[in-house]
Amino acid sequence: MLWLYLLLFVPPILMILWRFFKGPDAANRILALDTLTVLCIPLLALLAIFYERSIYLDVALVFALVGFAGVILFGRFLEKGV
Repeated sequence: MLWLYLLLFVPPILMILWRFFKGPDAANRILALDTLTVLCIPLLALLAIFYERSIYLDVALVFALVGFAGVILFGRFLEKGV
């Protein structure tokens, strides 16, 4: 059953990676990075269930916090126009 969930995650991740590398501007790339972060968090939760290791949940929590802070910092960077 886990493989079905993993297969459901592959097409959106590939589309987001395409947007990240081929995005027309920096704002689209930052949005793609944020969306990729949002998709990786439940992926880590699925891995925690599959391998029965709670450390993956801790990694997902830290990844969520760092991803949020990173998007805020990138937004500030784009706002200043440096």
